[in-house]
Amino acid sequence: MTTASDPAYPAHWEADVVLRDGGTARIRPITTEDAERLVSFYELVSDESKYYRFFAPYPRLSAKDVHRFTHHDYVDRVGLAATVGGEFIATVRYDRINAQGRPASAPADEAEVAFLVQDAHQGRGVASTLLEHIAAVARERGIRRFAAEVLPANNKMIKVFTDAGYLQKRSFEDGSVHLTLDLEPTAESLAVQRAREHRAEARSVQRLLAPGSVAVVGTGRVPGGVGRTVLRNLLGAGFTGRTYAVNRALGPEQRELDGVPAFPSVAAIGEPVDLAIVAVPAERVPEAVADCGEHGVQSLVVLAADYAESGPDGRERQRALVRQARSYGMRLIGPNAFGIINTAAGVRLNASLAPEPPAAGRIGLFTQSGAIGIALLSGLYRRGAGLSTFISSGNRADLSGNDFLQYWYEDPATDVVLLYLESIGNPRKFTRLARRTAAAKPVVVVKGARHSGTTPPGHAVPVTRVPDATVSALLRQAGVILVGTVTELVDAGLLLAGQPLPAGPRVAILGNSESLGLLTYDACLTEGLRPLKPLDLTTGATPADFRAALAAALADDACDAVVVTAIPWVGENGAMESGDGQVLADALREAAAAAPAKPVAVVHVEIGGLAEALSAAARTVNRGAPRTPGTSATPDHSPAGPVLPGTGRAPADPVPPGTNSAPGGPPWTKSLGEFEERGSGGSAPSTPTGGKPDNDLPARAEAARIPAYPAAERAVRALAEAVRYARWRREAADPGKVGEYDDIDEPGAAALIDRLLGPAPDPRGTTLAAPDAEELLGRYGIPVRPTLPAPDPDRAVEAARRLGYPVALKTTAPHLRHRPDLGGVRLDLADERQLARAYAELTATLGKPEELGPVVQAMVPRGVDTVVRASIDSAVGAVLSFGLAGAASELLGDTAHRLIPATDRDAAELLRSIRTAPLLFGWRGSAPVDTAALEELLLRVSRLVDDHPEVVAVGLEPVIVAQHGLSVLGASVRLAPAPPRTDLGPRRLPSY
Repeated sequence: MTTASDPAYPAHWEADVVLRDGGTARIRPITTEDAERLVSFYELVSDESKYYRFFAPYPRLSAKDVHRFTHHDYVDRVGLAATVGGEFIATVRYDRINAQGRPASAPADEAEVAFLVQDAHQGRGVASTLLEHIAAVARERGIRRFAAEVLPANNKMIKVFTDAGYLQKRSFEDGSVHLTLDLEPTAESLAVQRAREHRAEARSVQRLLAPGSVAVVGTGRVPGGVGRTVLRNLLGAGFTGRTYAVNRALGPEQRELDGVPAFPSVAAIGEPVDLAIVAVPAERVPEAVADCGEHGVQSLVVLAADYAESGPDGRERQRALVRQARSYGMRLIGPNAFGIINTAAGVRLNASLAPEPPAAGRIGLFTQSGAIGIALLSGLYRRGAGLSTFISSGNRADLSGNDFLQYWYEDPATDVVLLYLESIGNPRKFTRLARRTAAAKPVVVVKGARHSGTTPPGHAVPVTRVPDATVSALLRQAGVILVGTVTELVDAGLLLAGQPLPAGPRVAILGNSESLGLLTYDACLTEGLRPLKPLDLTTGATPADFRAALAAALADDACDAVVVTAIPWVGENGAMESGDGQVLADALREAAAAAPAKPVAVVHVEIGGLAEALSAAARTVNRGAPRTPGTSATPDHSPAGPVLPGTGRAPADPVPPGTNSAPGGPPWTKSLGEFEERGSGGSAPSTPTGGKPDNDLPARAEAARIPAYPAAERAVRALAEAVRYARWRREAADPGKVGEYDDIDEPGAAALIDRLLGPAPDPRGTTLAAPDAEELLGRYGIPVRPTLPAPDPDRAVEAARRLGYPVALKTTAPHLRHRPDLGGVRLDLADERQLARAYAELTATLGKPEELGPVVQAMVPRGVDTVVRASIDSAVGAVLSFGLAGAASELLGDTAHRLIPATDRDAAELLRSIRTAPLLFGWRGSAPVDTAALEELLLRVSRLVDDHPEVVAVGLEPVIVAQHGLSVLGASVRLAPAPPRTDLGPRRLPSY
């Protein structure tokens, strides 16, 4: 029998999982070392649950039972346990049986399965999760069906089986319900699995962001330091739950810090703690985590650095931290985190190093970098944008962007998702979740470390061979708005959060500067929009003129969006005036309120207070209350600063009361800089004294906001992203169909692949010989033009006779392949004389025949040379790629990508998304080629790779597309044992 240290122990079955309530558990095989754990577990199970398991009273396990339930061969008898804190909370086992229900070995493909869940953990989804994992183990061991006997009164267990989504049979025999489950994954079982994954991961984030109580572990006894700073920020934000300070050095006389109860440990609190902010040095974190885990803390935010970003030793500390947290069922933000913020009126959580939380709004913000998080908070603050939630994950060792996409997908307080990512640990899952979320609300991403070729320090992620450009293309296919800079992230977020989506690309431009209007016009053309002729209101235009012009543009059915450009106008005395921004803002809001279905963006130059007024106005609009034309609301709270009496305008250098920040910036910008310079022993950043932030104002007011930009290019770029996203939303409603063709021989291809791989395939894969590749492609209706070897002139002539003139003579040497510019190809050889002369020139110029590997191929109709490829990456999945052959794709990188399986819509978009696509559709008077045949080829390649995961790479080059039909002149196929599909397996948290 095996133990966890034996070579036969199946360590790959171990997994951390998220349960229905958001907590975690570890699933692992049961070993001979688990006898005491099993007995202790069984003693905590109720008599009723024992009866349901054994169909009779069974108060305790005998020594024989314990031996049987802890000794497995991991083939015919397997037991798995779900553990929390090292102790069993549930078990499942299967025993292989024959047709008569007796113990058996392979090739018997049925097993009897049974569960037992501790009563205190029933209802957490433990049994459902165990079923996913034991089913995957069974499939790995050649078992295709599970049989189960369940008492009719055991409704919970019957529901576990019936809700799993597997094909099943159900009967009533001898007083029990007999269930048989076919373990082959189905579309329904996959949908059930993903729905459970969504609920569990979203719940784990909800527990983190909306705790009922928070403990700051590492709160300094004197002002200053990270822990004391976080505590004061919690209090300053007006957190609605209970707050505790924890410091192991507290004396018996010190029971309060900053007015909150203080304790030497979490254990001493004596009340439930939902969230712990761990603000102690890295060497003391394990002790703090153990204290939290042993006393029921649900979530952790670890601020300490010196983990994976510091080198190999730190990476191991980080892995140990994740293992420790998960062993107690806790989720983790960090380490090296900046913190989390939730502006909801019922929570008001600022568990971060930002002294002043942003105002409530409709944007959810996730960043993997504390420095970028500060910059984003600063940029959004200056421009008056509000947030629903903010997360700075640091090294994102546990909770990641995927988890927050699960949460934001259904979060009613979030309309727009902004993410700054430096790495994507599971691109396949991220793409799937982003596609689902983007169908409901915009997802805007800026990705750092795109070209460094290395993983950012502290990020332990699987290695992917897919270039970043390919990953970016796949994200766009999933509806993600991918931008290049943090500034563009803020620009796009402001527009999407405050304005409706445009119905099309037609843009009206109006303003009081002809030059600024022309710049905007040019920017629209650059971004692929369709601008109308700019309307110049002249420099003498008043706010009333702007109001009338904007109202007319919004009422015009010929435009889908409006960009307003504004410069200081000429006053009555002829002097240039910067103007009162509030007056112009009121005029623009009044016009926009009359046509709320079209987006409006403002480009302004040196108009005092305009941007502040446009953003501040949003703060006063009630949730769901329509704005009345001709009215404007009075600012009640604006992050831009106090309002000057009688003006409705913010001062030129707004500074929130009680802060020492630099003029014009958010209050935490300077404070954090001073804090970092002083270190943990310095004094804390100053805290606002003007009372709690007014975050009770309805966040829906964000929808009344008109975004303002200091440059035309920035406004238009944000608008263009909104146009493209809106088009994707419309098209996503009809994703198209996967190709279905009567001449595809899927069984024949499968048999051929099995024969070519052989009984012991090379795990590294093998490239098929040309005849085998052509045969396999032929099974999917992809004919390859025959190529005959020509090792000497006589064989060349013989090959030409067989193929028929005219022919082409080509070399197959690797350094000359697909390089006609190097002279390795001779075309349109009409007879033997031309062929012989070409052969002599080729060998005289480039080398001996044995070096060149000459071949002869029949000529095909002229057309456009293209290349079609498909490949499989374990992290990203199967990818279909298309481009023009030669310099366009190889030198300029003009290649488009789509995930497999591709639909007819994907194939059509694939052709049209490369920059050189006009060559396919009749550029400069040339005849358009047969794009329908090309789309069909793409769909056939997609089907081949999707149907047979052993096909890990396909390359068709060149594919000559003529006016009628196409010809595949070269093909390569690579086979390998089917890679594991992590997205089809049981749910598990990543373990790097």
